[in-house]
Amino acid sequence: MRKSVFDGVIGVALIAGLALTAGSAAAERLRLMTGPQGGSWYPLGGAIQNIVESNMEGTSVQVLPGAGIANVKAVQVGRADMGFANSVSTVDGVKGNAPFDSPQDNVCNVSTLYPQYFQVVALADSDLQSPADFKGKAAAVQPKGNTGEAITVHMLQAYGLSYEDMSRVNHGSYTDSVAMMKDGNADFFTLGTTVPAGSVMDLASARDIKLVPIDDEGLARMQEINPGYQRIMVKSGSYPGQEGDVPTIGYATHLVAQCSLDEDIVYDVVRSLYANVDDLASIARAMQGITPDVMGADIGVPMHAGAVRFFKEEGAM
Repeated sequence: MRKSVFDGVIGVALIAGLALTAGSAAAERLRLMTGPQGGSWYPLGGAIQNIVESNMEGTSVQVLPGAGIANVKAVQVGRADMGFANSVSTVDGVKGNAPFDSPQDNVCNVSTLYPQYFQVVALADSDLQSPADFKGKAAAVQPKGNTGEAITVHMLQAYGLSYEDMSRVNHGSYTDSVAMMKDGNADFFTLGTTVPAGSVMDLASARDIKLVPIDDEGLARMQEINPGYQRIMVKSGSYPGQEGDVPTIGYATHLVAQCSLDEDIVYDVVRSLYANVDDLASIARAMQGITPDVMGADIGVPMHAGAVRFFKEEGAM
């Protein structure tokens, strides 16, 4: 009798274990790398998490901090399934250009999301009128692995400068950079994000600021380094005290995934994002009214098969 009861307990445990294993196999957990806290990517990742988990039964999303270049590298080697990236650095990754050591051949485009603005911020009473004036100044930039930091290097190079020409270079978060600007420990602050940027607005609440323009000659020299750089204007009034449009560098934020990620999963992710674009626009206003044509635009990065299927159905490819 004891043996019978014992066998019964073992049998129940085995059945429960098999059921749990089957349930785990059916579930899908996606690791989504976003951006540093203080930028727009991290909350946008939270919005995508809510959309996916509400519309794709059995699929969960783990939102992880990251940065544009680092995210591409993480997707390539499988540390992340999906991630936010910037078109200019992803193109470099696909081609194997610096700062990538080799072609990132397992990184595919999923959807373009919105335009990004490279912004160079100085205090209004400074004598900085152009990046050509930055020699001997203190810079506040993001850590290496961030697209904005890589663009900063290219900007300095375009004007015949490098970090060695700066009096000091601090690699930190947006919060760190703003604090340094407020305290007078940095002369200029660079970042790549949307307009208006929360961190820049934070700085503008304490100090009068200005945006340093990148002129056409500077843009042309930067395009020699990376042809993905485009002209974009920070419209007048975007920030307190800004009385005119300011020319700077533009590129696209997009979502990437491992090319090997299941086609049906990627199809469902894109379909869900488009169906709930208003939720995304509440975080990134530039996504308001985005169309499949914009989401599926060719940005020089191979499109994932699941995304191709969705955009073809929408007549966008």
